[in-house]
Amino acid sequence: MSNCSLFNSEVSSENILHDKLNNFWQKGLFNSFLGIDEVSIHYAQFMQDEAGLPTIVIVPGRCESYLKYQELIFDLYRQSYNIFIIDHRGQGVSGRLLPNLHKGYVNKFQDYVDDLQYFIEKIVTPHISNQPYLLAHSMGGAIATRFMQDYPDAIKAAVISSPMLGFNAGFLPQNIAKVLVATKLFLNNITRNNPWYFLGQKNYSATRFADNKLTHSPSRYQDFVELYKNNKTIQLGGVTSHWLAQSIIAQKEIFAKLPQLKTPILLLQAGGDIVVCQQAQNDFCQQLHVIHPQSCPNGLPNRIDDAFHELFFEIDDYRDDAIAQSLTWFQQHN
Repeated sequence: MSNCSLFNSEVSSENILHDKLNNFWQKGLFNSFLGIDEVSIHYAQFMQDEAGLPTIVIVPGRCESYLKYQELIFDLYRQSYNIFIIDHRGQGVSGRLLPNLHKGYVNKFQDYVDDLQYFIEKIVTPHISNQPYLLAHSMGGAIATRFMQDYPDAIKAAVISSPMLGFNAGFLPQNIAKVLVATKLFLNNITRNNPWYFLGQKNYSATRFADNKLTHSPSRYQDFVELYKNNKTIQLGGVTSHWLAQSIIAQKEIFAKLPQLKTPILLLQAGGDIVVCQQAQNDFCQQLHVIHPQSCPNGLPNRIDDAFHELFFEIDDYRDDAIAQSLTWFQQHN
């Protein structure tokens, strides 16, 4: 694998970096297809000039757009990979599902999975000569895992970063938190059709860096804030009770169908993550490794101590480690 120094640094001159990314971005092809219920699903692809090189499909997390992933796509492309990345329904530049464009909503979690399946089968596969790799983050990790359960022969190997395999309920026990979700959804369903935000959720607003729990990198966080400030179409607020209920169903299904998960999987765990449940990640690796020893070496996540939730947008030490481990995993399954 190429040396980590080839990955972009957060101390790069801002003007030089933006010029490099802007020039690189011109190489991309940006298009869309109609997903489930004819929702417009947008994607980007970056193909190498040389044929036959390996391919990574990036599956982003909730609230994210491929526009946010420019630096990571740039780094992975420079490591001689073709890159494909999807914007999930209801976020990014893909079609929104509710009159209030800020509400995090999906009709069925399986819709995310079916969109990804179409993307890989109809968009990615015709352009490449080998099975692709998957690199998925947070909610994207849950979507990718469910996809690999439904289509066990589609992916060569996968890395799931800070995957949303369970929610961090704070001080509430998990069973009480799930009752709250179910109760809020029930009340919503019997009183009005428009999906409600869950407790404490609201329309998009930028969080101060000092209050963020996503990254330790001031520069990368500021880039993220500026991107969303300048591209209001990709702004997304909090989640609805319906989205939470659907995600809980998907998480249960992931654990119920572990035997179907034959793709070699590496789970990257952020040691300082309070966005998703680390214990669920531990349980996933322990149980999956027993069934399929090719996944989760030693039955454990690969933990990056102290890092926050968004490993690929972290300070260089954490980010370089996450990228290096991902590429090493892919190369081990070449």
